[in-house]
Amino acid sequence: MLPCLKLPIVFCLGLSLGACASLTEPGDGAPPPQPEPVASQPEAVAPTPPPAPTPAPEPEQSIAASHVLIQYKGSMRAAPTITRSKEEAKKLATEVMNKAKKGQDFAALAKQYSDEPGAKDRAGALGKFSKGQMVKPFADAAFALKPGEISNVVETDFGFHVIKRTE
Repeated sequence: MLPCLKLPIVFCLGLSLGACASLTEPGDGAPPPQPEPVASQPEAVAPTPPPAPTPAPEPEQSIAASHVLIQYKGSMRAAPTITRSKEEAKKLATEVMNKAKKGQDFAALAKQYSDEPGAKDRAGALGKFSKGQMVKPFADAAFALKPGEISNVVETDFGFHVIKRTE
């Protein structure tokens, strides 16, 4: 026997019709349309600034200096008449430096002691030069000085230098 028959007929009929109601409503059988989600507004984004222009390279700084060069046998461009050892050259350069730092006239010291060709005529003056024009140890020492200062002894392949920055 059908389970519905045990119940009053009106109740069974109501269940049957209620179940069919959704099937008889107009539509295509697809689930009812859902409301479209509201598109969120994009956050305000600041425009990307254009890249900063590359700064123009600064013109290379020039300074002026004088020096005393004490060469030794075997140093670069040493004249054949240079016979002192490296140790003797360093000792002499240290003596010249001490005299210069005690206030002796630098030009006179260059004329007396420098082995650089032409140093006696120029009193050791090198004029203006940029850092790239000199060998690195010399340039580093010269550019580290303030005008009027005298360096410690600086060794390069050319020998030992005492440098006075003039500008």
